[in-house]
Amino acid sequence: MQRSLSLGLSAILLAGTCLSASAQAAAPDPKAILTNYANIAEATYQDAIAGAETLKTAVDAFLAAPTDANLKAARGAWIAARVPYMQSEAFRFGNPEIDDIEGDVNSWPLDEGLIDYVDAKTYGTSSDSNPYYTLNVIANPTLKLGNKTVDASKITPDLIASLEEAGDNEANVAVGYHAVEFLLWGQDLNGTGPGAGNRPATDYDAKNCTHGNCDRRADYLRAATDLLIADLKKMEAVFAEDGPGRKRLLADPAAGLAAMFTGIGSLSYGELAGERTKLGLMLHDPEEEHDCFSDNTQNSHFYDEKGIVNVYTGRYTRTDGSVIQGPSLKDLVAAKDAKDAPRIDAATAAATEAMTVLKQTADSGKMAYDQMIGPDNPEGNKIVQNVVDTLVAQAKSFEAAVAVMKIKITVAGSDSLDNPSAVGQ
Repeated sequence: MQRSLSLGLSAILLAGTCLSASAQAAAPDPKAILTNYANIAEATYQDAIAGAETLKTAVDAFLAAPTDANLKAARGAWIAARVPYMQSEAFRFGNPEIDDIEGDVNSWPLDEGLIDYVDAKTYGTSSDSNPYYTLNVIANPTLKLGNKTVDASKITPDLIASLEEAGDNEANVAVGYHAVEFLLWGQDLNGTGPGAGNRPATDYDAKNCTHGNCDRRADYLRAATDLLIADLKKMEAVFAEDGPGRKRLLADPAAGLAAMFTGIGSLSYGELAGERTKLGLMLHDPEEEHDCFSDNTQNSHFYDEKGIVNVYTGRYTRTDGSVIQGPSLKDLVAAKDAKDAPRIDAATAAATEAMTVLKQTADSGKMAYDQMIGPDNPEGNKIVQNVVDTLVAQAKSFEAAVAVMKIKITVAGSDSLDNPSAVGQ
């Protein structure tokens, strides 16, 4: 679903306006803004790659010695790897080269029975909408996909990549962060109660194997981690010095600025406020939680918002603490329309504050995100609803900037926000 942002605010032309010469002179060059944007994108993906490579090191150590301590370390590396990646999502919607790859990196929710064993009591044994609901690649060296028989005797990156969205079903997620997450944590069987997934380390211990196929499970985890790194490198290349995304942005600065606003508007509104937050709250359904196996959703949401702010302010703090900053949308808006600039700043500050409350509540152990969205939890529901409200307000505040640029953008929408009566039908 798409939602067009209204241009009801006073249109202020990028050129030939009634602004004073001094205000015009203070405005940064759009190409300088776009160059800084591409530099931040490239650095963000570099940090995501480094995080995934650290995850691979931890996974390899765990598979070599499948102990509880090594499993805990691998889980910690996965959580750390999410920090830079989630900040990169602000580059997704305005850049088709990134959106084309994103499905292999961060698709969710997933029907985890495609990958491995599941609890039949809670998961069921079949699905009317997904014939591969319990395909269980790990347990089956031969797979039947429609009329096709697939040799899965060796689990490789190529094999699992070929299973992504099998049968054209988006729930068949075979690769990416969430496939790795499931393999490290297993199912979260706690519903909206306390607790995350609790897969035993012995699921990977060939000598004391639980749930069978420990060698194939290890092969799948290795393959998924390797493929994640490869896909992140493709994303980084989009914004490299001679990358197609960087070239496209700089070739048409007006379209480039529109891409920037499309990215942060779509992530703020339809994706984060709608699909990832409001939908699960409406349904009180932990299956709609983004990092549902690890109970890490508060961090994913928080760093998504941080990525939006990074793009708007033109400033990114790298994993090593160094900072990339330069001319920004914020600078341009301030120069073109000083009256509306504080409104946008207030909206991003409010969304950041709401996310901070969400994160601190979950990090403190008081209640996890899936508990917050549960029924009969007015305190938790209010925290999440405030996140939704401030994200929507933030997206709407970008209308002022869009008007300043005299460009029209269309952001991703969500039935949960735009047509609530259709949810669940």
